[in-house]
Amino acid sequence: MNKISVVIPFYKYKNYLKECLDSLEQSTFQDFETILVLDPESEDISSLLEAYPQVRVIQSPNAGVAACRNVGVKEARGEYIYFLDEDDYVLDDTLSLLAAKIAGQDIIYGKVENTWNNKLNFLDKKAKKQIDPDLEEERELRKQERISNYKQNLPSDTNWNQALAVYWLLARKKGLRNVTVLGNLYRTDKIKNYPFHESFRYYSDITCLIPFLDSVTTAYRAEEAIYVKRKHNDPINYPALRQEENDNRFEERCQAVEYTRTLVEPSSLVRFYLDQKIIQYYTKNMTKSIRRSKDDIWRTQYFERIRPVIENCEPSVIDSLNRKNKKLVEALLASDLNKVQRQTRWILGKKKFKSMVKNKNTAYKLAYYHRYLKMDVNPKVILFESFMAKNYSDSPKYIYEYIAKNYPEFTCVWAINDDAEVPFGAKKIKRFSFQYAYYLATAKYLVFNVRPPLWYRKREEQVFLETWHGTPLKRLVFDQEEVTSASPKYKEQFYKQRKDWDYLVSANPFSTETFRRCFMYDGKMLEYGYPRNDILYDEHKEALADSIRTKLNIPKDKKTILYAPTWRDDEIIEKGKYSFTLALDLNLLKERLSDEYVVLLRTHHYVAEHIDVSGMEDFVFNVCTYDDISELYLISDICITDYSSVFFDYANLRRPILFYTYDIDKYKNQLRGFYIDMETEIPGPLLYTSEEVVQAIENIDQVNEQYKERYDAFYDRFCCYDDGHASENVAEEVLFGKKKG
Repeated sequence: MNKISVVIPFYKYKNYLKECLDSLEQSTFQDFETILVLDPESEDISSLLEAYPQVRVIQSPNAGVAACRNVGVKEARGEYIYFLDEDDYVLDDTLSLLAAKIAGQDIIYGKVENTWNNKLNFLDKKAKKQIDPDLEEERELRKQERISNYKQNLPSDTNWNQALAVYWLLARKKGLRNVTVLGNLYRTDKIKNYPFHESFRYYSDITCLIPFLDSVTTAYRAEEAIYVKRKHNDPINYPALRQEENDNRFEERCQAVEYTRTLVEPSSLVRFYLDQKIIQYYTKNMTKSIRRSKDDIWRTQYFERIRPVIENCEPSVIDSLNRKNKKLVEALLASDLNKVQRQTRWILGKKKFKSMVKNKNTAYKLAYYHRYLKMDVNPKVILFESFMAKNYSDSPKYIYEYIAKNYPEFTCVWAINDDAEVPFGAKKIKRFSFQYAYYLATAKYLVFNVRPPLWYRKREEQVFLETWHGTPLKRLVFDQEEVTSASPKYKEQFYKQRKDWDYLVSANPFSTETFRRCFMYDGKMLEYGYPRNDILYDEHKEALADSIRTKLNIPKDKKTILYAPTWRDDEIIEKGKYSFTLALDLNLLKERLSDEYVVLLRTHHYVAEHIDVSGMEDFVFNVCTYDDISELYLISDICITDYSSVFFDYANLRRPILFYTYDIDKYKNQLRGFYIDMETEIPGPLLYTSEEVVQAIENIDQVNEQYKERYDAFYDRFCCYDDGHASENVAEEVLFGKKKG
């Protein structure tokens, strides 16, 4: 007999299942059986299961997670049961930590941590996370204070082991959705008495866990035993159960609460917190929808439906509410919709005021939503922004200059945060300001090379031109299996925002095909090349290059090497903060190449502030903050990059390109993955050490000859639309509906 039976329901997403099963194989505790219960409509995973012969596979007669779990419990042979979802995983020591505390307990409960990363990236981020001892001590003191207050409010004869389990698994959870059976060991002969209600798709956990907790006499908390709950970073195509959008969710929440109440005594501790959870849902979530939603169902059907659920809450729960929430409940019970709306308006208004006092950003957003969006759209105003207003650059710059020279009747506005000079008299505004919010709401045309702020709401009269910012080498958005550099809502946000794009610029047929797929974009594609590359075909480009070299004080007798590495997705510290370590040995380059060359160092704009070349100013020119990288292309004799898209643009010049790819295996397999074969398709050699880079530069003529044929093929494939007229053609089509000429 095994110590533990691990029950895994399976419906779909076999890639997640593989990692789930792998995590069990890697467990330091192996005295368990794995029961995989297949939903009647599950994907075919027969080929996957060949690698896991030890897994017991059982077919559930009924559909749904609840039904599959019930089958797994019935078939379990272990002393204890551990529920594990198909898209989640455990750490190596999770089961060991839980099993070590069994000793006859009814339940041993661990900790659930949420992530949107695979196990490798989760552990990597966890290892990098810096813990402030003082902050941790403060958190521990607050935690102990909360537990103490909780204990003081309990009757003196309360079973503390049971009450503490209720505290961590029910009372401390935010909302019913987070009340889960996951992460805990349950005594098998006991959990079999509390089946999951199979009619519920989203809230079946409470129908098992809450009556089980009500029966617990012995329990232990194994705080370090971590269950990793994985969010799906593509909820559009592959939503997790909790990410599904379903009109039945509201009704099921009400029914699940009503049903679970029948399983426990009205005076029980678990009943108190069950009632508390449904009241919290009403006061914190539902009232906002009653006030703000455009769908009247919240003020009619849902308002009437929630009333008897709240009405049947234990009086002691309502008595424990603070004044404002009690008013909301009383208004509901009196069926006074107007009073609920008035009270909610007052609560939300108070929050807005406090937010405005603490955060100046709230004020202009409120102005945007409540004032500027009500103003007329100006048909002669164009708002430009490049790289979140960090500089005057990229394709928006060149589109702007064409419009400013040829159509002065348009008022052009640039969102830009630095002191860059913008020619032709454009109005400059700061990003995230009242003026910025005003022009986001009232400009007819918006020209961006990245996404606008999440709070932007496109108006029907507006035209949004998305130029994007490069031919993709690294997999983007919906082509990425794993998103390591953004929030768990990244794909969901991108999906909604890309619906605002009226036009998307493409530099080649490859980009057109890739963008349509990875952005799930079906709008108008402007296949004219990148406006930022027009300068590379300018008839006066040599004279322009001389002026740029002079402006940067580059010695006339030196050739230039542009080193432009990208940033790594795993270099994100937290939202908006990034780290960077320069891998190329600039001292070695200086020692061997400084007689003939100088280096122009240009990093990704995310990490430009981390670059320090003190002591090497005569050899390394820090151009990280130079606005226009296209101008740097013009003055560079050689380009060194890695996985940045710069080489797609630089190839227009037909000059040598070297690829310093010291971490290619990690980048390819763990972080992003590539669209093209780096070993056979790129127009230059892959180099893995600084020594190899130096040798390639010292023998650049031989390198050119070796890669000539591949370079020609690359140029024909990726530079075929660029002809020096992209800015003109894009502007003419967006403003007037047709390509000029």
